[in-house]
Formats: sequence, C-alpha cells, structure tokens
Amino acid sequence: MCFRLLLVLFLYSNIVRAQTAEAGFIKDLMESLAENLPEDYDLFELEDRLIYFSKHPINLNQTRAEELKSLVFLSPLQISNFFAYLKANGPFIDVLELQSIPNFDAETVERLLPFVAIESNSLTRKPTLKNLRTFGENDLFIRTGRALEIPMGFSKLSGSKYLGTPERLLLRYKYNFAQRIDAGLIAEKDAGEKWGADFKSAHLAIFNTWRVSKIVLGDYSLQFGQGLTLWSGFAFGKAPDVTSVAKKDLGLRPYNSTNEYAFLRGLATTVTLTKHLDFTGFVSYRKLDASLSLNSKGEEVLTTINETGYHRTATEIKNRNSLTQLFFGGALQYRRNNLDIGLIAHRTNYNHAFTTETAPYRYYDFSGKALTNLGLHYTYTYRNLYLFGEIAKSLNSGLAYVNGALISVSAKASAVVFYRNYASNYHNFFNQATAEATRAANERGLYVGLNLYPAKSWAIAVYADYFKFPWLKFRIDAPSDGYEVLGQLSYMPSKTFKVQLRYKSELKQQNTDLAVPINYLDDVKKESYRADVNWELNKSISFQNRLEVSQYHKGTSRAEFGYLVYQDVSYKSIRAKLSGNIRVAYFDIPSFNSRIYAYEDDVLYSFSFGMYNGKGLRNYLNLKYKFLKRLDIWGRYAISFYPKASTVGSGLDEIEGNKKSDVKLQLRYQF
Repeated sequence: MCFRLLLVLFLYSNIVRAQTAEAGFIKDLMESLAENLPEDYDLFELEDRLIYFSKHPINLNQTRAEELKSLVFLSPLQISNFFAYLKANGPFIDVLELQSIPNFDAETVERLLPFVAIESNSLTRKPTLKNLRTFGENDLFIRTGRALEIPMGFSKLSGSKYLGTPERLLLRYKYNFAQRIDAGLIAEKDAGEKWGADFKSAHLAIFNTWRVSKIVLGDYSLQFGQGLTLWSGFAFGKAPDVTSVAKKDLGLRPYNSTNEYAFLRGLATTVTLTKHLDFTGFVSYRKLDASLSLNSKGEEVLTTINETGYHRTATEIKNRNSLTQLFFGGALQYRRNNLDIGLIAHRTNYNHAFTTETAPYRYYDFSGKALTNLGLHYTYTYRNLYLFGEIAKSLNSGLAYVNGALISVSAKASAVVFYRNYASNYHNFFNQATAEATRAANERGLYVGLNLYPAKSWAIAVYADYFKFPWLKFRIDAPSDGYEVLGQLSYMPSKTFKVQLRYKSELKQQNTDLAVPINYLDDVKKESYRADVNWELNKSISFQNRLEVSQYHKGTSRAEFGYLVYQDVSYKSIRAKLSGNIRVAYFDIPSFNSRIYAYEDDVLYSFSFGMYNGKGLRNYLNLKYKFLKRLDIWGRYAISFYPKASTVGSGLDEIEGNKKSDVKLQLRYQF
C-alpha cells in the first residue's frame, strides 16, 4: 500500500487530472474515431455515452467490462489488463494509478480521466415512484432546420418532385434512472417529407433486475463478437487508431439513433443463467422500404431495399413499408477468467423473395425469402496478448471467418494482426465485420497495424491492409485486389498544442474508362496528405488549422490534385453564457474522384461530414447560449459558395445560383 501511495504521488508530477470533459475534447475524440464512417452516419449514441459518463463518472472499483467497452478509445487488451491489475492489486486508491497498468500510455490515461472516478461507497437507489420522479434525469431536444435556397424538387410543377416541405424537424426525449431504467422517444421529419413525424422510434429498457440483466421493449440493437454473425447499429472499421479493427461487442442495447434502417424492433432480453453464462433472446418485426417488381409468374419480388428512410417523392412513398421482416434468435455467452466464447443463431424471414440479378457480378447474391445464420466467436487474453476471432455460416451457402491478435510489445509499442476470409456466397443481413467493401462478403485480407510512443510527446500510428476480391464487383469485371496504407505522426508537447501529420494511400482496380471490346482493369490510386495544428490562445479561445491535399490517378490518365485549407476558431468561457465556433474554408478540387471529407462542428448531437468538391468557400458559425440553468439554445448557419458555378447540386436537389446555405435552431431542456 505504501508503494502504491508513493506511485500516485509520482504520477501527479507527470500527468494533471482533468476536472471536466470539455466539449472540445469530446469533439476531437469523435473526429478521430469517425474518419471512416459514412457521411450521414448518426453518432448520437456515441456522443451521448461520452457526455453521460462525463456527468456520471465510472467507478473504477465497481465497473464491468461492458461499461469500459463503451469508452470506445480503450482497446480490448487494455480492458483485459485493467481487470487483471484490479484482481492482482485490489481496489484503486487514486485514478492516476491507471498509468501503472500495462499498455496504459499517457494519452490513454488523459482520455480516461474525464470519465472515471474513485468512489468507496456507491449509493444504489430503489426504483420507487418517488425515486423515479426525484432522481430520474429527463432530457428533451427540439431541433429544426432547412436550406434557405429552394431546390428544384420543391419548385417542379410535374413529374418526380418533393411532396412535402423543406423543413427538417426532430424531437428527442430521453429518461434515465441510475442506469437501471432507460426510456426514449424520437420523432423526425426529413426535408421534402410531409408535415408530421415521418419516423418514430421508442424504447423502454430495464437493467439488473433479478436474473434479468437487460430487457428492452421497442427499438434496440444487438452487437456480438466481431460483427460477422450479428451486429446492428454503431460500428467502427479501419481508423487511425489501429486497434479499432478488434471490435468490442456490447450485446443488447436500447436504440437511440435517428438512422431509420439500422435497428431492430420488438422484444429482447439478456438473462444470467449461471455465474459465467448469459443468454440473450430476441424477436423483431419490422416493415422496411423496398422496390418491388413482377417476375415471369406475375409474383411480386424484391428488387432493392431502400435504407435512406426518405419518403419525399411519390415513388418513395409507394415503396414505404412494402416489405416485412421477421427476425428472431438467441446468443449464448460464456465468460470465465480471460476466456470469452459466444454462440449465435438467428433466422430472418421476408414476405417477398429476393431474386438473383442477371448481371454477372450479382451471381452469388442471396435469393429466397428466408435465411438462417450461425456463428461462433471468441476472445482470450494471456499476459500481453489478446486473441480474437469469429466464424460464421449462412445455411445453404457460404462461410466467413476472422482471426486476429493484439500484442503489447512494450510500454511504448503495441501491434495488431487481423486476417479475414469472407466467401463470395456468404449471406447475412446483420453483418458489420471489418471489411474494405461495404459488406463482409467476397473478400480476403490481411491487416497489420502498429502504435508507437517513442517519447512522451510523440505518437506514431501505422497500418497496412492488403485485400483481394475473388469474384466480380460493380464496375469490376474480373477478380481484383488492392491495398491501403496509413501513417500518422502526432506531437503534443502540452495540453494546449498539438501537431498531426497524416499520409494515406489506397489502390484498387476498376474497369478501364477506354472504349475497348473487352474491359480490362486499371489501377485506381487515391492519396491524401494532411497537416493539422490545434492550439489554445488561452482558456477561452482555441484554434485549429488544417491543410489537406488529395490525389486521384486512374490507369494512364493524368493525375488530378485537389486541396482544402481551413481555419477554425472556438470560444468558450466558464463564466459566459455564450460560446461558439466558426470555420472559414477554401477548397479547389477538380472532381468528385478527388473529393475530401472533413468533420464539421454542429449543434449538440448533430453531425456533419462535409464533402468538399469543386472550387469555392465553405463557412459556418455555431452559437450556444445558456438561456436558463436547464435550458440551452443552439444556432447554426452554414454556407457553401462556388464563384464560377451556375447551379449547385444535382437532380431534385439542384439549386439555381452559386451558393447553398443552411440554418438550424435547437433547444435542450434538462429536468
């Protein structure tokens, strides 16, 4: 004990305790983790989780693996090492003791500090009516927004057009009681949809009641293993944090996102059978949007499933709820010491059949009305080695598997190796395993990554991924292969100054653009170079500067280059009620092929991944005003200006003129 007290005193001289989770910190973390997500991905669940733990820190001496997995910046090996340390040394006497855990570098500890605490006596309140009313936390959001210019889809008099209004509306309510009871309601209307709540979502979740550790009625998500057999909702793939390829499953969770496709609806529960054995059972019944057509027998068959959730035009409204999906199954989870093994079985039934397309690259696509999937996943930790993997089978079709290892080479180096093999005829409607393609099928790959910390202020991340596609793909009329490499150097001599340099290169193959009798494959290479500088002038004002250059080169054609440069300025004062940030960006990007994506600040729980293409300016202003103790107001104005353009956008979203602007207003009331 004396030694550990001395250790804590020593650590105080090396690292300073962060008192609160600053919004800027969460923003930086979100941006670094969300690099490879689709531009319309709703990150509400992730940010909500981080903000919750900033207000209700995790008790390090009473936490569970699932709780630490929610902190997405912790690797599975770090989580395993945490519990091994706790078991060997007993309760923590101070949070700074985290730095003495193997593989917990200074950056990891800095990230953890806003979300953890030491509490000797944890008060557990009973869910009585009085306690539910007195200690329950209510969170209400109301958001509205619209583009100021009128797209062609609203002004057309005939043909395909938007039948609703240009306003976007969102109402989100959430209730939480001591992490025992969780309830939520979402109502949303997209631009172009008719007035009213076009999308509605609700759930009621109860935790840790008798042998039932979780029960969710309404909308929920399921996340098991490495995402190969069963994963819905939020998922990471390849990212600058090289350990992100090893997924951290959270099992059953209530659904809080506005994504209108990636969730289940019905009833699910996790029951503790024995000390080391859990069972999760689930059933879901949903109506999905789909395009239908008639086959040669005059029967309605499924052409495509529409995942956007848009119901703006006559065709989109016609396709709404035209397909029913019944999904049910179970997952058995065994955990003991450093071993975790899981078995999954589920079946999906549709009221219309999938049909095989005539295009050669669609030869292995799923056909029929029903699909059964089975899977086995595992993790095992031995000292500084973490092994993980999963094998999955779709009945009457293909096999898929992944295997990987995380290893802490030393206090200054960790590595990951990840191999995947997904058969061309592997079918699964709930598959979000790490892959180069949009779905884990028709792919083999080997990924190797390395994190290095050569000195206190320096960090290096490197990964290389080689992949092959054994069968054809869209616009790829032969088996193909490629690679992706990334290198990132970070220098942070103090908490107020950080420099980051990144290089990323990706090579794939695609049909030639030349008019030839038989298509052959050209190499398509994309490269990007990024330099970032983040610095604080004082406690209230901070800056971010970025320069990014992109390059696109296909076959023997001439390479094209684009670049983006922007300046961000943020203001936040502890005493002032007003805070905000502004961006001024200039970009010159020849075409969509060399486009650049950049994360944009937005109102709370709203996310923007700006796609920069063409030549022009992109500016925005976000403001937050604390109107009352429990009432916050956000406002946002954003504008894109293209000096030499006569129109902006395409199709029904085309706007006459050379600019496009957007406004948002959001209210949040906590009670």
